[in-house]
Amino acid sequence: MVRSEAATVEEYLQELPPERKEVVSKVRDIILENLPQGYSETMRWGMISYEIPLEDYPETYNGQPLGYLALASQKQKISLYMMGVYQDAQQEAMLKEGFIRAGKKMDMGKSCVRFRKLDDLPLEVVGELIASTPPQEFIAQYEKSREK
Repeated sequence: MVRSEAATVEEYLQELPPERKEVVSKVRDIILENLPQGYSETMRWGMISYEIPLEDYPETYNGQPLGYLALASQKQKISLYMMGVYQDAQQEAMLKEGFIRAGKKMDMGKSCVRFRKLDDLPLEVVGELIASTPPQEFIAQYEKSREK
């Protein structure tokens, strides 16, 4: 699956093959256990998205809610998009160090951590990073990144 047309997270999970559903569901559980209050879970861009609603922060460059995390089952791998890691060099270093300490190989683009199975992720570090950025801090990081 590359892009889902599911309207809800539950519909999205039901579309997945059983082995993918299990992994995505467990990563989703980690996200929900650690997600600071003020973010909402929704379906956007064909994936599970965690964002700051427009009612709370309407000043985005594209008129869409400000995305913090996303989780998607792609064609070859599962992707966890971590915008806080992309915007903050300290968080990126913490994630890289977490992979090294756990003896795991990191497969990452700018904000996207790609993996096949749950054991490919240092879940404790991922949870800590998710929990480390409340919405107001994420908004401040976003606004700083948009300064010219």
